[in-house]
Amino acid sequence: MATTYRRVMLKLSGEALGGAGSVFDFAQVNTAARTIRQMHEEGAQIGIVIGAGNIWRGRQGPSASMDAVSADQMGMLGTVINCICMADALRREGLDATVMSAVDMNRFCEPFNAMTARRYMDEGRVVLFAAGSGNPFFSTDTAVALRAIELQVDAILMAKNIDGVYTDDPRRNPDAVLIPDITYTEALARGLKVMDAAAFALCAENNVPEVRVFGLDDPENLVRVLRGDRMGTVVHP
Repeated sequence: MATTYRRVMLKLSGEALGGAGSVFDFAQVNTAARTIRQMHEEGAQIGIVIGAGNIWRGRQGPSASMDAVSADQMGMLGTVINCICMADALRREGLDATVMSAVDMNRFCEPFNAMTARRYMDEGRVVLFAAGSGNPFFSTDTAVALRAIELQVDAILMAKNIDGVYTDDPRRNPDAVLIPDITYTEALARGLKVMDAAAFALCAENNVPEVRVFGLDDPENLVRVLRGDRMGTVVHP
């Protein structure tokens, strides 16, 4: 079946790989890998950015007094671990998966290069982008927006634990309403917490065609979105 998008950037939370207090829940890791294989079989070119929330959440709780640079560097290393884990699962599913890092660590992954990454995706490889942007003070939201622009994707797919963008946090406010369609500018002006402000600004300034926000409660949603299902929220220029 033809896909709505030719090339996509998938953002997964670190929590999608962990569960029940463990850093890795390999049942969840393998389920995600099987779903990504289905996406690949649909004909999509796939890049992936993974957060590090299952390993490290930065300056929170006991680590609140840490130096920000040190804390963010630990988070970047957490994303490398997650990308290596997911790449291994994808290879076991029969896919050719490559990890590229924004921070040079040649024994573990390739250094990021936009032209090489585009070629890999054209060749059918799944490319995982580790170490965020390579700089402190920028989240993996910013990293996914940056990589999406560099790789000229048709959409960013943000699979989250909430099924779209709401007028308020639906976990706290039962009157919150799902917003099916919104522009980057309006989302920024309303302070909606889909991506951080730097990521939204990058998407707006560089006319990223779409950010799709939808729930990952059912991993098959990734395939449904590729096939044109308009579930969740579409954020656009």
